[in-house]
This record gives sequence, structure tokens and C-alpha cells, in this order.
Amino acid sequence: MEAPKSWISRVSVIVAVVILIDQVTKIIVLNTMNLGDSIPILGNWLKFTFTENPGMAFGLQFGPPAMITIFSIVATILIVIYLFSIGSVYGPYRYSLSFVLGGALGNIIDRVFYGLILYDEPLFLGKVVDFIHVNAWRGYVPEGIPFIGGNYMALFPIWNVADMAIVCGVVGILFFQRKFHLITEAAEKSQNEPDLAADISPGESHSGAENSGQ
Repeated sequence: MEAPKSWISRVSVIVAVVILIDQVTKIIVLNTMNLGDSIPILGNWLKFTFTENPGMAFGLQFGPPAMITIFSIVATILIVIYLFSIGSVYGPYRYSLSFVLGGALGNIIDRVFYGLILYDEPLFLGKVVDFIHVNAWRGYVPEGIPFIGGNYMALFPIWNVADMAIVCGVVGILFFQRKFHLITEAAEKSQNEPDLAADISPGESHSGAENSGQ
């Protein structure tokens, strides 16, 4: 296991790099493109299209902007608490969570500050800057799918580096979670074994030895 300072430093570096790349790319878009502009990169399949997203990741609508911002902040705090609760157990799982945390913080910066900076609106009412446009599929989601059923969506919709980090992190979590839980269970079992041995008193041990001798 890594020392606390070591894993915290590595998590901090991952989070900082994700936020830096996310914010730098958004600043470039804000300074070089007008809202609605689209620049083809790979024909119609991949373009840079500047949009502002008032909803959740990938354009999902969840409620008014302030509610979405508060929900995002609470979820991010829970991720931080969970990171500290697992400590130095199994790096790949922890670093996957770090990508999710970095992406969440990158979009929170937009929601909290961009409304004030760009439009002189109150804090917490900003919109997320999206620009990576992958035009793979568009259509209505079947009604039976929870939360997003019945909505018109694009696969993939217009997103950003923060969204990309979140997706990579979630994929990593799904991939590494089984080994993480196996390691956690093994560690808990090894910690419980000394406790069980300590519960056996010397008298009980001596009595057991006499009985075995008879």
C-alpha cells in the first residue's frame, strides 16, 4: 500500500491535469469561436461545435441550473469522501475515481463562474462549454429506459474534455471494481484473524491442550 501523502499527491496531479486541459480547451473555444460555430475535423463525423449546456453531462436535463450545480457539488464532495475512505487500496481503481473527480470539478467551474464571467449573471447559474461533436447517431430514446426515456438524444452528443474524463473514469471503475473488492475483502479478513486469535484466552488454550492429551 502507498503512504497517504503519496496517493494523495498522485490523485491531486490527475485531478489538476484534467481540470487544466479541460479549462484551457474551453478558454480557446471561447476566444476563437462564436456560439453555434462548427469546424469540421473529420468530415461530418467529428467537428468542433461551440454550444453551452445548461443541463447535466451529454446534455441531459435534470432541473434548473442552480439545482444542477448544487447536485454536482454534493456528488463531488461524496467522491472526495469515498476516495479518502478507500485510502491507498488498489491504485487503478482509485485513479479511475480521480478522473471522475477531475471531470466533475472541471464542469463545476463552468457552472459556478462562467455565468458571472461571460454574462454578468449570478454565481451557480453558468452553463457548461461543450465543443467536441461526434455525429454518430441521433434519435429518440425508448420510453422504457429510466431517466432519459422519451428524450431526443445524439450518440454522442456535443461534450468536452471533462465529460471525456468522467467517461474514462467510469469505464475504469467498472473494469477494476472486482479486483478492488477482492483486495478489500482479503485485507479485512487478514485484520480479523488476529482479533479472533486474541479472543482465545490462555486458560482456554491450556484446557484444550489437556483435553487433547487425555
